[in-house]
This record gives sequence, structure tokens and C-alpha cells, in this order.
Amino acid sequence: MALGPRLDLRQTQSLVMTPQLQQAIKLLALSNLEIESFVAEALESNPLLEIGEVSREKGDDTAEPAVGEHEATPDFDGDAALDIADYARDTESAPGDRGDWAQAGGSGPGSEGLPDLENRSTDGPSLAEHLSGQIGALAHDPREALIAGRIVHELDEAGYLHTDLREIAEEMGAPLAEVERALVLVQSLEPTGVGARNLSECLVLQAKEADRYDPCMARLIDNLDLLARGEISRLRRLCDVDEEDFADMLAELRSYDPKPGCRYGGTSEAAIVPDVLVTPGKDGGWQIRINEASLPRLVVNREYYVELEAGARDKASRAWLNEQLGEADWLIRALDQRQKTILKTASEIVTLQEGFFREGVSAMRPLTLREVAERIEMHESTVSRVTSNKYLSCPRGTFEMKYFFSSGVAAADGEGASSEAIKARIRALCDAEDPKKVLSDQKLADLLNEEGFDLARRTVAKYREAIGIGSSAERRRQKKLRGL
Repeated sequence: MALGPRLDLRQTQSLVMTPQLQQAIKLLALSNLEIESFVAEALESNPLLEIGEVSREKGDDTAEPAVGEHEATPDFDGDAALDIADYARDTESAPGDRGDWAQAGGSGPGSEGLPDLENRSTDGPSLAEHLSGQIGALAHDPREALIAGRIVHELDEAGYLHTDLREIAEEMGAPLAEVERALVLVQSLEPTGVGARNLSECLVLQAKEADRYDPCMARLIDNLDLLARGEISRLRRLCDVDEEDFADMLAELRSYDPKPGCRYGGTSEAAIVPDVLVTPGKDGGWQIRINEASLPRLVVNREYYVELEAGARDKASRAWLNEQLGEADWLIRALDQRQKTILKTASEIVTLQEGFFREGVSAMRPLTLREVAERIEMHESTVSRVTSNKYLSCPRGTFEMKYFFSSGVAAADGEGASSEAIKARIRALCDAEDPKKVLSDQKLADLLNEEGFDLARRTVAKYREAIGIGSSAERRRQKKLRGL
């Protein structure tokens, strides 16, 4: 065959992603804040775009049909799940009960050593962000991390918890004992003292951290009202120490921070705006709608377009104007499609994880991206983008949509069980075991198999280690030391 240049015509088929298609895919993965920035830039660059009005009726039309037929939860205010409790003080209570450290120590000697509470930080991470970043490394399992995260977002700006633990347990569908363990985790975070329910508990946490919490210090903290009234002699007699030791105790006490959360910026709730709102429906199902308040509604100013078109004299001007119109129409369609895709995905998540919304974490089932993708007839990568940086608000709180996807194990009913539910059951069995008959991994596997979970001994051991529970020998020694 002769070698030389030549021309050939060939017809082939190939998939090519246009710049607009690439941009539409990127829009799916953006968070609300990123979308707002993107829309702001579009409004500046395109004169035909403007913000339109969103009527309440139109917003309600985006609601999906109710899911399920069970009785709905009454009197639920969807916005209440996003609120953070204000730092309310009872003016009739003693200073030691209401968290007012400045008043508690202001009348005693050495009050000039009090920390400057007005110099709170306004920059940097918020208290919730600072604490949330520590939970993952300390939590024994995702369930404990979830409950601890909820407690963190119930703290006020000073770091105090005013919400009753029973209320949190009821809303999350978790046992009170698990919520109490999660509170212990929160109280172990830095800064020391956060998660306290009153001033005395805050000071106790800091005294324990400094290894200064002895019976004398305990009596001092329990009688802060005497310190506030200046009854120093009486307080020293209660503590049963001499004047030198008492002075040291007061100096130590005043070195503690009565409002440990105030050194951080504002709360992070403003940055976490739910994309999807799930509320109980009147017929016992669920109403699922896009949170339109979080995003502006774009429209094309047709009158301005007609005015500009009439003034376009040359071909280049008309081409530019048509290009702006095309980009504006495309952006509006792309944002509308993004909302529909998010709503479609969220509706399927609520359908598949309805047990969680009604009963709590223990009723979660294993769920994969592929399962949702197949049910909504979309690609798995699309579902992954849709659930990234998106939040869902429901009666149990606000959760990232990725949270609802978890692995699982086979169960007798054929539905399977979430790995978080299995870990919680293992923890419950270990907590309830007889100290004289500590359960081995094989015995745990047998008990779980009797309950319908198909688990091997090695799997049980893996889950047990993952949630920080020691072996049967280690647990036997620990319970013996605790005198159980």
C-alpha cells in the first residue's frame, strides 16, 4: 500500500457533553449557599434576569402526595426543628442555678479576676461547628454521633443545654440512656464546660478536667449562692478548709470560664438551610416540598427584552441579545430541573426510610444510592450529586440527605437491617448482660440470630469493636472493678 496523505469521510456516533450540560450537572451538587452565589453572578452578568415573586400557593403546589396511611404527628411546627434555644435565665433562682457567674462572684473578694465575657469572638467557626468537628473522632458509632450532633445544636450561645433529655430522646426515637451517653460525649469536648445544664455543672466539668474536684471544691460549687451574698466565713466553714486553702479554691474557681461557648462565633444554624421540608400530612402520610424560601425565583424580563430588541440596530447586537435570552431561559430550566430532581430523590428516601421518620434511628433500613436511582430511573451518580450538601428537615430534626444511606445485613423478614440498628442492638445486649455471665461473641450472634438477624460471630466481633465495646474478658474485668 502506498504511503501518502489522503482525505476520508467517516460517520461516527459519540457522546459529547456540552458546556451547558456540564454546568447543569454541577448545579446538582451545589449547596444552597453556592447556588445563591451562582444566581447572584448570573443576575449581574445577564440584564434579562431578575428576581420574581414566589406565592405561597405556588410553593404549596410542589408538595408530593402523602406517603403511607398512618396517623400523622400532631402540632408539629417545621421551623421549630431549626431554632436554637435562647439563653434564658430565671431571675428568681439562685445564681448557681441560672448560670449567671458574673453575679455569683461579683460580690466576693477577687472579683477583678473574672474573665471578660464581653470579648466574645465574632469570627472563625461557630460553637456548633467547633464541637461537631470533634464528635466523629470520639463517637463509638454513627448513632451516638447523630444524637451528640443533635445535642450540640440545642446548646445556647454560652454552651449550656436547656432542652430536656427526655424531649430529645422522644423526638429522635432513641432510649434515654443513649441520649445521656451522648451528653457525656458532648461534655467531654473542648472547650470544657459545654453541654452543662446549669452553672454548677459547668464548673464541675472544668474542675474535674483540672483534677481539682475534691469534696471541698464540691461543697464550694454547691453553695455559689453564699458566695454571691458575700457570706465568705460561712462558706469557708462549710468547705472545712483554712483561709489559705480557701483563697486558693476561690482563685481556682474564678479561673474557670462560666460561659465557654462565648469564645466562639455565632451559631451555624444560619449556614444550614434545609433544601427539603418534610411535615406530617393530614391523611397520616408525609408532605414533602422544596424549601423555596432558601432560593430566589428567577424570571426573564420580557418587557426589557422587547425594548432592547427594538433598539438593536446591528447584527452583533441582536446576536448578543438572543444569546442572553437563551442563557436566561436555560438557567431557569436548569434550576427548575434541579429542584424537581431533589424533590424526586427526597420523596423516594422518605418512602424507603419511613420507619425512621415515624420511630427513629432504630427503625432505619439499609439503603444504597443504586436502589434509589433504580426506583426514580436515574443514574447512581446523579443521586450521589443530588444528596451531596443537601439537608432535609423533618419532625426529628435536620439531617444531611447522605445520612439516610447505610449498609446492612440480612434479616429473617427479607428486608434486612441497617448496620446502625445492629450496632445499637449489640450495645443494648452488652449493657444488659449479667456481670457474672458476660456474653461471648458467639452468644451475641446466637441471640441476634434468634431475633432474626443473620450474623456470623466474626461480623458481631467487627461491629462490637467498631462501637468501642471490649471483648467478653475485658467487659468482665471492667464490671468487676465497677462492683456490678
